[in-house]
Formats: sequence, C-alpha cells, structure tokens
Amino acid sequence: MSQIAALVQTLAKGGPVMIPLLACSIVALAVVVERLAFWWRQGDQGLARRALELAERGKLDEAVEVARRAPGAAARMVAAGLAERPGTTTAAMEAAAQAEIGQLRSYLPVLDTIITLSPLLGLLGTVTGMIAAFGILSTTGMNQPTAITGGVAEALIATAAGLGIAIVTLVPYNYFTARAEQAMDAMERLATRLEVALREQQIP
Repeated sequence: MSQIAALVQTLAKGGPVMIPLLACSIVALAVVVERLAFWWRQGDQGLARRALELAERGKLDEAVEVARRAPGAAARMVAAGLAERPGTTTAAMEAAAQAEIGQLRSYLPVLDTIITLSPLLGLLGTVTGMIAAFGILSTTGMNQPTAITGGVAEALIATAAGLGIAIVTLVPYNYFTARAEQAMDAMERLATRLEVALREQQIP
C-alpha cells in the first residue's frame, strides 16, 4: 500500500494535466476490455466454414441452419447471403459485411486518439511545469537551486505518464486492428466462395 501511495503522490506532482491523462488511461482500459470481450465472443470460423461446405454441396437449408447457430461476423454474413432469394445474395452479403465491419472497427479510433493525444498532454504538462520553474528562478535567482531542479523534475512526470499511456495503448490497438483486418479478409474469401458455389448450382 505504501508503494501505491508513493506512486499516487508522484503522479500528483505532475500538475493539473494529470487529470486528463488519467481520463485517457481509464478510457483506454475500458475500450481494451470491451474489445477483448468482443473478440472472445466471436469464436473461431469453424462453423462458418462448415456452412460454406454444406452450401457447396447443395445442402442450402442445412447451411443456413449451421450459419445461424454460429457466432462471429463471417457466419452472420454467410447466413445473410443464404437466407436471401436468388439474385440478391451478393447484395445481402455486402450489406451484412458492412454492418459487421463497423462492429469490428468499433472504438479503434478512440484508442488511436489516445495514442496521439497522451504524449501531447504530457508535453503540455512539462512545458507548464518548466514555466513555473523558471518563474521561481526569476523571483529567487539562484538562491534556491533545489526548488528549481525539483520543479523541472516534477514537470517531466507528465511527459513520462503521457508516453507510458501511449506505449501501453499502442500494443492492443495494433492487435485489434490486425484482428479486424484478418476477419475482413476471411469474410471476403468466404463471400467469394459462396458466390461461386451458388453460381455453379445455377442460382443467380
């Protein structure tokens, strides 16, 4: 507990800019937890591929049933395509894919903003802290060197905090972005295979 109290006291020395930095860290943590839960609910694409294999064999009713039971964006897109009447399959999958892409990319701009904003807020805190330190220098001269150096050290806390938040947030941001890209690529491949399968069965 004493270490936590010391950490809190050190961060408090960073000045008022630590308040928005704290808000950034809380928002980033909330988004990361939400995205982890989202991707955990997605599961794998085994059932989506199973539905596609059934469609390729002409078992469309079974394929629809399997796709509707499966979790994940790819399965919902396949189910939307199979559930439509002939001639509208492609449009139905495109509409479903657009809706799913929005879900896959949800909150990623928030993380991107925090990654950019946090170092800038830290730099702002350092600049304001340096201004205060030099203000002491202008009024006391060199009679209190420890006050000046202490003020400079405290000013750098904000920069360290901002960089730390950005660095820690960057890793999950890149991970979630990569997962979204992989999911979209998989959806595109499944949609292409389904269109080919339906065309070969002479279903427009």
